Amino acid sequence: MRFERIAVGELQANCYVLFDPQRSDAVVIDPGAEEPAIRLALSGRSIAAILLTHGHYDHIGAVAALRADGAPVYIHAGDAPMLTNPLYSLAAMFSGKDSQGEADALLKDGQRLSLAGLDIGVLHTPGHTKGSCCFLVEDTLFSGDTLFRFGYGRTDLPGGDEGALFDSLKRLFALDAAVSVQPGHGAPTTIGAER
Repeated sequence: MRFERIAVGELQANCYVLFDPQRSDAVVIDPGAEEPAIRLALSGRSIAAILLTHGHYDHIGAVAALRADGAPVYIHAGDAPMLTNPLYSLAAMFSGKDSQGEADALLKDGQRLSLAGLDIGVLHTPGHTKGSCCFLVEDTLFSGDTLFRFGYGRTDLPGGDEGALFDSLKRLFALDAAVSVQPGHGAPTTIGAER
């Protein structure tokens, strides 16, 4: 697996394009804004699926534009209403963007997805939002806003829960220390460094 990281939007959310170099399709995680930059990172590959770590506007803002190609959108049920309601996604407060459309598939903890030739494990990690998820692909964790380099997601927004977040962090810290962490904002880290 290879991936490209693109920092998009006013909050510089990390969007990831994951792909097998032998294939002509890719998975996009958290397309928050800047559709043209994401398409450039795709390098002509089609989008097999759009995976969302959670439903805040800075992580979903380009979903509608990218899904127009027919790519299915995956999100946990706890955050699914954020795709269609700008009040829930905080878009109404910060960006004014419209609905991104309903999810095509709802993620579940422990689920394994086979997309674009990649085996993707789903970990439900509530706390930042009710439906926050991380995606484990080989030895790389795409952590959204659950875990950052020297930090973790805020819990003071609607749906946040500090106790749930700390439980989620304990779960992540049980992963191998060498696992690379690619967060929703900022620089990468490892499980060992954060533990």
